[in-house]
Amino acid sequence: MKTIDYYNEQAEEFTASTFEVDMESLYQPFLAELQEGAKILDVGCGSGRDTLAFKNKGYQVDAIDYSEELVKKASLLTGIPIKWKSFYEVDDYETYDGIWACASLLHCERTRLKEVIGKLLSALKPNGVLYMSFKYGDSDREKDGRQFTDLNEEQAEALRKQFNHVQQIKQWVTIDQRPERQEKWLNLLWKKHV
Repeated sequence: MKTIDYYNEQAEEFTASTFEVDMESLYQPFLAELQEGAKILDVGCGSGRDTLAFKNKGYQVDAIDYSEELVKKASLLTGIPIKWKSFYEVDDYETYDGIWACASLLHCERTRLKEVIGKLLSALKPNGVLYMSFKYGDSDREKDGRQFTDLNEEQAEALRKQFNHVQQIKQWVTIDQRPERQEKWLNLLWKKHV
């Protein structure tokens, strides 16, 4: 089973388990870097939880997801036309003030992380910010039919060093916000310089 099949088949359950999670503490460092009404791209928006939160805070939000079922659900929940698109296909140029990739790039093949992050950086305006989160670890693994690329601090720093115009603003580890979960997450906040 491919990762995408999991999200199409489990869309209802996935939405139910993630939509109510309080993400405010993760939003704050990201939004602190943005002007009022800034333009945000939510990459791999899933249920649309974060898209809706940003919209309600007055930001202009575009969102993409590669699961057709989640695109339908997120479009209904947010009132925003979510695009059916993979992070491998992002091709915008200096369009966004902020890009939010929460728990989405962890499904990117490790060998293509540099390529995909490069596309996201290209889609950011100068001085734009990129938030990403990965399950904490250093391996490539499969779980419940989904492929995961885990990341630790050393791997994140090695990735960042491949881009000469990117500064790390913040890097921190959190525990999963969902009840019954104890997984650790690596959170990264990077800024693109001119």
